[in-house]
Amino acid sequence: MFRLNDVILLMVVLVSMLGGILFPHFGSLFRHYPLYCLMVLLFLSFLSIEIKTIWDTLKYSIVKIICLTLLKIVILPIAIYYVFRVIAPSYAVAALLLSGISTGVVAPFISNLVKGNSPLVMVMVVVTSLLIPFTLPALIKMVLGQSVNIPLIDMIRMLALVIFIPFLAAECLRKLAPSSLPIIMKVRFPFSLILFAIVNLGIFSRYAEFFYREPIAIITATSTAIVLSVIYCVIGISCMFKRSIEDQLAGAITLGNMNNVLIIVFASRFFGPLEPTVAAIYILPFFGLLIPLRMYYNWYTRFVISH
Repeated sequence: MFRLNDVILLMVVLVSMLGGILFPHFGSLFRHYPLYCLMVLLFLSFLSIEIKTIWDTLKYSIVKIICLTLLKIVILPIAIYYVFRVIAPSYAVAALLLSGISTGVVAPFISNLVKGNSPLVMVMVVVTSLLIPFTLPALIKMVLGQSVNIPLIDMIRMLALVIFIPFLAAECLRKLAPSSLPIIMKVRFPFSLILFAIVNLGIFSRYAEFFYREPIAIITATSTAIVLSVIYCVIGISCMFKRSIEDQLAGAITLGNMNNVLIIVFASRFFGPLEPTVAAIYILPFFGLLIPLRMYYNWYTRFVISH
C-alpha cells in the first residue's frame, strides 16, 4: 500500500519531531528557519503543477469547483470548530486551522495513486492556495473573535509571503529556465526530507518543556488527527456521492490531504504547542488515507458500478 519513499518520509517526520523534543538545545539551532524551509517546499511542489491543466479544468467544472472551495475553506472549518468545541474544546482551534487550510500540493499525486479526478484536485490546490492568505485569517478573526490577540494584517502578510513568492518563483523558472526542471525534480525528494527535518526540529524544540510536562498531549493529538481525517474523508465522498467515483475520491482528497506543513509553521508563530503538534502528526493519516480510499474504490467498482 505504501511506497518506500512514503515510509522514509514518515520516519523522517517522526524522528525529527522526537529530536526536537528530546534534544531541544540542538533543535534550537533551526528555530529561525521553518518559514523559509516551507517556502522552498512549496516552490518545489508548485513546479509539478501545470497552469494549462488548471485552465482546462476550470472551463468545464466551474460550479463544482466553487462549491467544493466554499466547503473546503469556509463551511467545513466553521462546522468542525463548533463540533470540537463540544467534544474536545482543547483541540477546537487545531481542528479549525487544519480544516481551513489549503489543499496540499502533493494531493494530485495522492489522487493519481487512488485513481481520483486528479485535474480537479490540482485546480483545488491552486485555487485554495491563492485564497487562503485572505480566508484563513478572516475565518480566525470571525470565529475566535476576541479570544485571539493576533493582528489580521500580520496573518495575511505571513501567508501571502509563504504562498505567493514560491508560486511566482516556480512560474518564472518554468518560463525562463525550463531545462532546469528535470534536474531539480531529481533531487526534490531528498532535499524535501532535509527541509521537513529542519522544520520539525526548529518548531518542536520550542515546545519541548511542554511535552515533558504533558506527554499525554501527543496521544490525544494523534487521536484528534485520526478523527479529523475520517471526518474529511466521509464528508468529501458524501458531497460528491451522486457523481463519479473519481469525483468522490477527489472530494475526499481535497478535504483530507491539506497543507499541514503550512499549518505547522503558521500555528507555531501565532498559537500554542497543541496546534502545530496536531498538524505535524496529521502526516500519519495524510498518507494513511491511501488505504481506505483504495478499498473504497475497489468496493465501489466491484459492487456499485458492476450492478
